[in-house]
Amino acid sequence: MNKLAFPIAVTALIISLASFFYFKTNTAQVYVDVNKLMDGYKRTAIVKKQFEIKASTLKANVDSLLTNWQKELKDYEKERASMTEKELKLKQELLGNKQQQLNNYQQAIQKQIQQEDQKVTQTVINDINDYVKVYGKENGHSIIFGASGSGNIMYANEASDLTAEILIGLNAEFEGK
Repeated sequence: MNKLAFPIAVTALIISLASFFYFKTNTAQVYVDVNKLMDGYKRTAIVKKQFEIKASTLKANVDSLLTNWQKELKDYEKERASMTEKELKLKQELLGNKQQQLNNYQQAIQKQIQQEDQKVTQTVINDINDYVKVYGKENGHSIIFGASGSGNIMYANEASDLTAEILIGLNAEFEGK
């Protein structure tokens, strides 16, 4: 029985060492700089430019309506002396209504711009999160922290920073490589 115990023990040791290295997960704590990912991700610049074009078009519409209203107000000021009391009251009411509509429209446009900005930002964040999740699984990381400069990671060794590596892969995936 002693002759059999030693080979079994050696075999068990070899199997346990092999399984340790085979099933080992990367337990090193790593992180990415979220701000650098957002800035360096090529899709961010593209969607930001598209958003800015849309926002400036909406703002231009508001500015155009505001200019028209201001012109009407100046015309009213010039013609005011020659108007009857009834015409004055009617014109004041009309200008007041237009101003209220313009204010409501302006608020609606600002809200739409904010919502569009949030939607665009969330799309980019979702891309980054999805990629980091896949990257983490493929590279055996049990956790990848996200540093954003707001205090969640105050210090980390630069060797733990995966930002550049993730950014390269993220942009390559975006460009279809």
